[in-house]
Amino acid sequence: MKGDEIINMNNSSRDVDNVVIEVKDLYKWFPLKQSILEYAMKRPKKYVKAVNGVSFKINKGCTVGLVGESGCGKSTIARCIVRLYDLTEGSIFFNNKNFTDISSEQLRLERAKMQMIFQDPYSSLNPRMSVYETIEEMLKFHNVVSKDKIHDRIKDLLEMTGLSMDVADRFPGEFSGGQRQRIGIARSLSSNPEFLIADEPVSALDVSIQAQILNLLVDLKEKFNLTVLFISHDLNVVKHIAERIVVMYLGSIVEMGDTADVFENPYHPYTEVLLNAIPDLNPEKRTLEYVIEGELPSPTDLPKGCKFHPRCSRCQNICKKINPDLKILKCGRQIACHFPLK
Repeated sequence: MKGDEIINMNNSSRDVDNVVIEVKDLYKWFPLKQSILEYAMKRPKKYVKAVNGVSFKINKGCTVGLVGESGCGKSTIARCIVRLYDLTEGSIFFNNKNFTDISSEQLRLERAKMQMIFQDPYSSLNPRMSVYETIEEMLKFHNVVSKDKIHDRIKDLLEMTGLSMDVADRFPGEFSGGQRQRIGIARSLSSNPEFLIADEPVSALDVSIQAQILNLLVDLKEKFNLTVLFISHDLNVVKHIAERIVVMYLGSIVEMGDTADVFENPYHPYTEVLLNAIPDLNPEKRTLEYVIEGELPSPTDLPKGCKFHPRCSRCQNICKKINPDLKILKCGRQIACHFPLK
């Protein structure tokens, strides 16, 4: 590590100061259905091991980018945080309160403080509810304002997301993708959240619209001092919107650090591959050096040792036998690799 001191993450104490979200040793496995023959023969159940022992923190007012290939567990983590999925194992702390085992009433109250922007702006909206009804439902459910102030609140939410009351009586099917995402953002902000999860909010939109939605999110984040978990597979977007970055591979974190540092000096071979895969607008600089050999392993049958070793050019015998722990360096970078690049 060129002189960087390594400290095992398991020995570090939980610093609760200024931490809005802490994910601790999170596992989420989805059981696969057994056939009648498998059940009769008492074969062990198989699981899709979507998330395996993930831990990270998000400080107040910070935007953290969660990146990785499709299927690496990014959206699963998001849904576990807001408790759309039950956890297989682990804990979620929200404002230093254990969010894992709470009553339904407590969950309803706490959910007002954390909201989610979904990837598909069409499927996340009820096609039979008008824009007005969609936002009104949230305001009533969380008792945000009194009945006589609902109309004014909806008007404010639509205007701050670049829309107007002229669209309030229209339905989701009458809007473009960018407009639907603005409606989704307005709905998410209606409960005055402290924490916002943006799950690939621009991946389903045209390139010309993506910049508008990203600029809107940045402006709203600054205006309301939101804490944001921004999920994306587009590292160019994450580079400009997030202060810290978490890199995932097959359900596990392989690298964490300040965004500028990770982009300038990646430590994990997988992070380097992701960065090299960012398209360059200059055709003379385009290369195929980023290509990874081999196929992505199945999440139902994870490889032993380091999960990235079947595709890693730096793989050695220890990588095939021992899974590296996520360790924190003295400089603040966190890395899970036996033979890092630096």
